[in-house]
Amino acid sequence: MPQIVVLPHEILCPDGAVFDAPTGTSVCDALLGQDIEIEHACEKSCACTTCHVVVREGFSSLNEAEEREEDLLDMAWGLEANSRLSCQALVGTEDLVVEIPKYTINHARENH
Repeated sequence: MPQIVVLPHEILCPDGAVFDAPTGTSVCDALLGQDIEIEHACEKSCACTTCHVVVREGFSSLNEAEEREEDLLDMAWGLEANSRLSCQALVGTEDLVVEIPKYTINHARENH
C-alpha cells in the first residue's frame, strides 16, 4: 500500500503526517480519513479549487488530470506544474509527498 507524506501545514497539519492509503483512493479522501481537514467546498465534485495540493513526489503515479480539472487548476492559489485537485487525484502505486498550500480561493473556511 502506498504511503502519503503530508508536509507540515500551519493550521491543518502542523506536524505533518505519514500514513498508508489504498490505491485508487482520492488524495482528498485519504487526507480526510486521517483527520486532515482539507477544504473541499464543492463536496469533491470538481467544481472549485479549495482542495488544491502540490504533489512534491510521486506525481507521475497519479491518474491523469481531465480537462475540467486542468481548467479549474488555472484558478488555484499557488499553482505549480505538479498541482492537482486532491478530490480528482487518485493514489497510484507509488508513495506520495503532498503539500497543502497555505491559502485557497475561499475567503472563509467551510468547516466540513
